Amino acid sequence: MSTAAKIARDVPHPRADESPSEYAARLGALHLGEKHSEGRRDLGQFFTPLEVARFMARLARPGRRVRYVLDPGAGVGILACALCEELQAGPVHVDAYEIDAGLVCLLRATLENAQEWLARKGVTLTFTIHEADFVTENAVYLSETTLFDSSPPRTYDVAVLNPPYFKLGKSDPRARAASEIVHGQPNIYALFMGITASLLTDRGVMVSITPRSFTTGDYFRRFREHLFSRVAPEAIHLFDSRKDAFREDSVLQENVIVRARKAKSGSVKTVRVSASGGIADLKRPRSRAIPMVSVLDVRSKDFVLHIPAGEKDEEILRFVRAWPEGLRSLGLAVSTGPVVAFRSREFLENDECDSTVPLLWLHHVRPMAVTWPLTGKRKPQHIRDEHASRKLLLPSENYVVLRRFSAKEESRRLVAAPLFGKALSKTTIGLENHLNYVYRVRGHLSREEAAGLSAVLGSSLLDRYFRVSNGNTQVNATELRALPLPSLRLVSAIGRELMARPTPAAEVADQVVAELLEVPRHLGTSPKVLVSG
Repeated sequence: MSTAAKIARDVPHPRADESPSEYAARLGALHLGEKHSEGRRDLGQFFTPLEVARFMARLARPGRRVRYVLDPGAGVGILACALCEELQAGPVHVDAYEIDAGLVCLLRATLENAQEWLARKGVTLTFTIHEADFVTENAVYLSETTLFDSSPPRTYDVAVLNPPYFKLGKSDPRARAASEIVHGQPNIYALFMGITASLLTDRGVMVSITPRSFTTGDYFRRFREHLFSRVAPEAIHLFDSRKDAFREDSVLQENVIVRARKAKSGSVKTVRVSASGGIADLKRPRSRAIPMVSVLDVRSKDFVLHIPAGEKDEEILRFVRAWPEGLRSLGLAVSTGPVVAFRSREFLENDECDSTVPLLWLHHVRPMAVTWPLTGKRKPQHIRDEHASRKLLLPSENYVVLRRFSAKEESRRLVAAPLFGKALSKTTIGLENHLNYVYRVRGHLSREEAAGLSAVLGSSLLDRYFRVSNGNTQVNATELRALPLPSLRLVSAIGRELMARPTPAAEVADQVVAELLEVPRHLGTSPKVLVSG
């Protein structure tokens, strides 16, 4: 007997003292016990914890009559049932989408139980379970004008969604169906959010829990443009811990809950931003109202969503945004290290010889210092300099090198160091693909500019600014290009001051940046002060 059939036969009945969402959570636990985590990860399934579902349901209350509800990735129905508990009147209809046959029988049981529970309170609930792929069924509605105008879709007063998380190949039918809002290799959760926004009725509300990665970056730019041209964020909730929102599934993405309303962004003046350590204190979140202009600049083509968790974050946003420059205006550019190890194996060497030059990896770069070679490392630290490998190598000049990735719980997201020309090699040098490097487009960076820019980019102040708008542990070149920067005169002054100090630069860089850029004292310069989440 298949797992689906066995579960359908053995579905337990609801207990007398059990709410609909509690019953759904219990059936979800039953499913978790029957199905291997690998199978759920293949489908991107991460069930919403009961406490999170109830928080989202309270957040989803639209302040008006609810007739139609959408749950596009329903699972066992925890979110839909939690929302049903918030309903005060009917009739109401729920459309729930689920493609996992092993879950459909559980979903039907939970919605039937919610139906009976609401009936005892005088509220009529009807529902339809769509055993179909939500994206392919509804991607046509991403477009404002469609061939199906004569048969418009049902629109929803409320949508609650915990969509699946996994990347789609460019040739995937879902990626092709949603090509209007995707770029590169999209994550399916963005397709769920974009389509849901298109299916809301006027003033309708959607509440989602997703990774925070959509808030910035070039991959999600077209999606953000689509999303925020249709809905305006009204409330955002952050979890201080990456591990706690989906603790049973060991999910380490930085998750965010967003409530958005079908309305023009200009019509919403403030956004309620809240935060909790995790699930345990979700009923007592830290919360404050923040002006919309501090959260989302709809005039910018990038539509980056900044999420300042507190007053200090807001002040940091204002302070850094006042800087007049950026990499492009300073005549600088940023690129990714050209050496992709698995494609360049024939050129990599463990030992130095006459034809090799240094190869720098992520672990060679520390705050304000490049240390090469390192002992005890298995990865090859040399690359051959010959005609066939020349396109992978850079002239040995002054650069700023930055890690593209950080460990999830590291105190710094931005780790930068000056790489001085001829220090490691007289001719060329190799940079592995997990590093970014900053260079002058015409001419060369001076040593003072390289040192000063490394200090600014690696400062706790700019690190916190970056975190406010970015939940990723990856630092993309696109995001570095968007960072505000001080004038070149001040950057060079910071570099000269650091190079004149006998103390190692990393120990005094924050102090020098704070002094010469006149950072207000109350914003602090210590990572322990600025990096709190």
